[in-house]
Amino acid sequence: MNILEELEWRGLIADCTDKAALNEKTSSRPITIYCGFDPTAESLHVGNLVPLLGLRRFQLLGHHPIAVAGGATGSIGDPSGKTAERQLLTKETIATNIASVKEQLRRLLDFDTKTNPARLVDNASWTENVTCLDFLRDIGKHFSVNQMIGKESVRARMEDREVGISYTEFSYMLLQAFDFYVLCRDSNCELQIGGSDQWGNITAGIDLCRKKLGKPVYGLTLPLITNTDGTKFGKTEAGAVWVDPRKTSVYKFYQFWIRTDDRDVIRYLKYFTFLSREEIGALERQHAEKPEARAAHRELARAVTKLVHGQEAADAVDLASEALFGSIHQKVHGGGGLDSSSSLQDYLRKSAGSFGVELLLESIVEDLPNVAVSKLKIESAGIPLVELLVTAGLCPSKGQARKDIEGGGVYVNNLRETDTKRALTPKDLLPGGKYLFLRKGKKNNIVVIAK
Repeated sequence: MNILEELEWRGLIADCTDKAALNEKTSSRPITIYCGFDPTAESLHVGNLVPLLGLRRFQLLGHHPIAVAGGATGSIGDPSGKTAERQLLTKETIATNIASVKEQLRRLLDFDTKTNPARLVDNASWTENVTCLDFLRDIGKHFSVNQMIGKESVRARMEDREVGISYTEFSYMLLQAFDFYVLCRDSNCELQIGGSDQWGNITAGIDLCRKKLGKPVYGLTLPLITNTDGTKFGKTEAGAVWVDPRKTSVYKFYQFWIRTDDRDVIRYLKYFTFLSREEIGALERQHAEKPEARAAHRELARAVTKLVHGQEAADAVDLASEALFGSIHQKVHGGGGLDSSSSLQDYLRKSAGSFGVELLLESIVEDLPNVAVSKLKIESAGIPLVELLVTAGLCPSKGQARKDIEGGGVYVNNLRETDTKRALTPKDLLPGGKYLFLRKGKKNNIVVIAK
C-alpha cells in the first residue's frame, strides 16, 4: 500500500499540499521526510506519538525519516495552539531534555537498519552559528509580515489584546522554515509532517525552499487528537500521560489505553498501532458484537505499551492486570483457574519475568485505593479477615463482613474466601512481602499494605 493510502485509511491526514504530486513521488521512489519536536519536557507524552509514529509509518514503507530536536526552536517556544507565552528554558535544560527524549525515540524509530535508518538531528547545530544580521538578510527578507500575520498561529494570539504575541514568538515561524530549508539543501528532504497546528509553519518552510532553492517540497499535517466526549486527549486527573516510566508507570500507561472510551477505541487502534486493516476490522466486529468483552481495548493497550515500553513490560502489566482484576484466569494451571493464593503468587512471578514482580506490583498499587496495616501483627497472630474488611472500609461492621464472606462475595488475592474465621498471615502476602489484594463483589478493590 502507498503511504498516503495507508494514512488516508487510518484517518491520519488533516491537510496536504499538492497531494497528487506527493502521492506520485512517494509511489515511485523513497523520499526523505522530517518531523520536528521541541524538547519542552524531559519526556515525550502520548500526544507526541501520532506525528512520530507517522515517521515510522513512512520508514516501514521504505522512506528516510529524520527526527529534528528543537535545540534552537525550543529555546524560543512555538506560539501555535498556545494562549500564553511559554516559559523560556535554559540551554542546560534543553540539552538534558533532548538526551532523555533521544532514548525514547529509539523505541519508535529504527536507527540501526542498513537500508533507511532514522536520523536524529538538533536544529541548534545549523542555527547557533548564524548571526542575527545574517539570518535577517538571508532568511527574513523572504517573508512578508502581512503573510505571517495571516497565519492562524499568529493571528489568534494577536487578536488577544491582553496576551498578544512577543517578537520572540513571532519569529518562531522563520526558525522552523529555516529548518526545512537546511534539511532540503543538505539532506534532500522533500516532506515535513506535523500536527495540524503546524500548518502555517510548514507552509512557510515550503515557500522558503521554493524561493531560495527553486525546489518543490511538500507538507502534510496529521489531526490533533481529541476524545469523543470532548476531553483533551492524553490528559488524566493526575495530569499528562508520559512515555517515561519514571513519570507515568507502565501500569498507568497501560490503564490509560484500557480506559479508552468505547466510541474512540477503533479510531485509536488506527492512529496508534501498526495492526493491519484485517486485524482492526476483526476487532471492530468483535467490539460491535460484544463490547463488554473489551477485546479492542485490551489489544490497543497491549500494542501501544509494547511499542513504547517493550514486549516484556507489556506482557507483565497485561497478565498481572488479568490475574488481579480480570475474569480471565483460565491460563493458570492449564485452564483450571486460580485454586490457591500461591497460584496467584506464582502467576505474578511468571508474568513479571525480569521486569520484576515487586516493581510491577508497586506500579499497580499506586493507582489503587489502599490501607496500611501492621506487618508485625500479620507476622504474629495474623489479622482476622472480618476485622480487615472493616478497617479497609469494604464493610461497615464485622457483622456485615461475616455475611459478605458467607455469601461468597469476598476475595483475598482474587480467590473467594468463605471462612469467617480466616486470618491473614505472611503466606497471604504477594511476592516482596508487602501487599495483598482484597475485593468485595466485582469492582470494590483495595490494596492492603503491610508496614
